[in-house]
Amino acid sequence: MFELLGIPIWRVLDRIVCFLFVCVLVIGAKNKFFKKNQFNDDFTSLEVMKSIRGFAAMGVILHHISQEYTFQESGVLTPFVNAGAYFVAVFFFCSGYGLIKSFDSKKDYLNGFIKKRIVKSIVVPFYVDVILYGLFMFLVKIPLEKVQWVTNFLGITMMNTYAWFPIVLALLYLVFFLCFRFISNRKVCFAIILIFMIALGIGTCINGHFAWWAGPANWWMDDNFWETSFKWWMDEKIFWFHGEWWVNSAPAFLTGLIFATYEQKIVPFFKKNYGRKFFILLLITLGLYGLNQYGQSHFGYWTEFNMQGPEIGNKIVTYFCQIPLMFVFPFTVFIFLMKYHVSNPVTRFFGKYSLHTYLMNLCALTTLRFLSYNFEDSPFYLGGIYNNLLAYAIGVIILTVLLGVAEQKITDKVQALLFTRRQRQKVVYSTAPRFMDDDALKQIRKEEQLKEKEASERKSFEPEKDAEKAPEETEKAHEVARSVKKAQSVKSKGKKK
Repeated sequence: MFELLGIPIWRVLDRIVCFLFVCVLVIGAKNKFFKKNQFNDDFTSLEVMKSIRGFAAMGVILHHISQEYTFQESGVLTPFVNAGAYFVAVFFFCSGYGLIKSFDSKKDYLNGFIKKRIVKSIVVPFYVDVILYGLFMFLVKIPLEKVQWVTNFLGITMMNTYAWFPIVLALLYLVFFLCFRFISNRKVCFAIILIFMIALGIGTCINGHFAWWAGPANWWMDDNFWETSFKWWMDEKIFWFHGEWWVNSAPAFLTGLIFATYEQKIVPFFKKNYGRKFFILLLITLGLYGLNQYGQSHFGYWTEFNMQGPEIGNKIVTYFCQIPLMFVFPFTVFIFLMKYHVSNPVTRFFGKYSLHTYLMNLCALTTLRFLSYNFEDSPFYLGGIYNNLLAYAIGVIILTVLLGVAEQKITDKVQALLFTRRQRQKVVYSTAPRFMDDDALKQIRKEEQLKEKEASERKSFEPEKDAEKAPEETEKAHEVARSVKKAQSVKSKGKKK
């Protein structure tokens, strides 16, 4: 293998990838760390939110690549292996923050919320993704049981195992809607959402990574059971909430709700003695990170493979060691943005297509996985495993972007087809289309009133023509009346005869 200054060239490239990822945080940066009493007042603007989501989307893609078996075996992209929860926490925070800001600024925001924000924005993209993945799996001939095809298309089981995020987000949106629709006390709403998220977390810990309850103790460690008694629905990532990643970053959603509610108090508080307060916040975050690491190393989520059964208690302890960090981490990130944030074409692009690059990433990983194997007799062998991994990583990133953009365009068309109301003319009284929203109706009525006004103005400018037409029209009316009367008299004489 080639070396550079005594370091294997692949290790150098690995460091370069990490360095370029960090460089995205430098290009287009607004740094006010060394400017006293100066802050980025736009740190929660739509543009900044889109950019931070874009940065998180790139992180998730690299996280998924790093979790491929050949990458972990080779120790490549190791900084991203356990970083997925932090990137997803940014998505959840932005979602929670945006809900509160919209709720506070838009009158009757909750009217039509389920249709617009859940069904249209989350459920439809999810099922578009399910259909596209089903088509992909059919074309590449991935074997599935007939029942599994049905349950996958219904969404009961997972066609795309990376598509858990929209499911969790839809549930959180639904709880938000129910709380804020029927409860006026916001603190009570936050408490209910917290209880709901913790219940999901504990339920996921009980659920485990697969159907551990479906066979004898530790059946998953028995090769004979796999050969004789195993069923497709007992495998990993088949049902909802099979895996801690479904719930471990969700607390950031509540952090976003709370931050948006008390932003007018939080921001002035940190502006006074920012350096000292941010340093303390950073220490707290690092302390909670240590607690998270302790839970992961001493208890852990993947307890099924300790030959002690599912060990649900260890999973729950690990969960409660992790969620404090997920509450505080996104808060720390956005306090950091008060002094330093980035917006550039790369982050804005990935921010625009963040959901769909996220959803289509597994398709790219699966399609190009042949590049990650190091078989010398393979036609795709590139001279060494590290060369193949490099080609695989670059190819996955490019294909993920292309597929994500394509899926979003397809989803946009489906949404337009389902939610754009048809324009139908009313036969009587108005030309206004039926089933239109109030704004469209008002616009059409204004146009009709304008036409009537113009017609009346034209009429007022032609009084003489109107005067000349009036006698003629009156005479014609009299002639019609005389004709009708004559016809009636003839008819009555016929009846008498």
